[in-house]
Amino acid sequence: MGTVKAVCTSTVKGIQKSEQDFIELLADQGIEGDAHAGPWHRQVSLLSHERIEEFKARGASVGNGAFGENIVVEGFDLKSLPLGTRFRAGNALLELTQIGKECHAHCAIYHKMGDCIMPREGVFCRVLEGGRIAAGDAVSIVEPTAA
Repeated sequence: MGTVKAVCTSTVKGIQKSEQDFIELLADQGIEGDAHAGPWHRQVSLLSHERIEEFKARGASVGNGAFGENIVVEGFDLKSLPLGTRFRAGNALLELTQIGKECHAHCAIYHKMGDCIMPREGVFCRVLEGGRIAAGDAVSIVEPTAA
């Protein structure tokens, strides 16, 4: 079992996201009002709280959303989970669709620190069931149900 530490959004792609009190997820779309919403496989991004803390211990001054992540989760090594893993967070259901990403243009964090964890630690999901997620919500891995 894990815990949502923060939820973040932005209306523009490629920038840091701002922490929110809660986010509303829409099935097959993503986060309402977020730049990455749409009918594709990277509707929601997640990053491990533990990996962010390790990065901060190396001298980085970063807050929640700094890497462009939508949801910060404590309690899981997200990148080690297999594709297809399903998460229940709040009353929403997410499915892991991609681990890591190619970084086309290095972000401000990379230019300052010489490294950025999102390309190798971040994971991406699509929304199977919409709902509301807020900091403090439980996150659990659920087994797919038979069709």
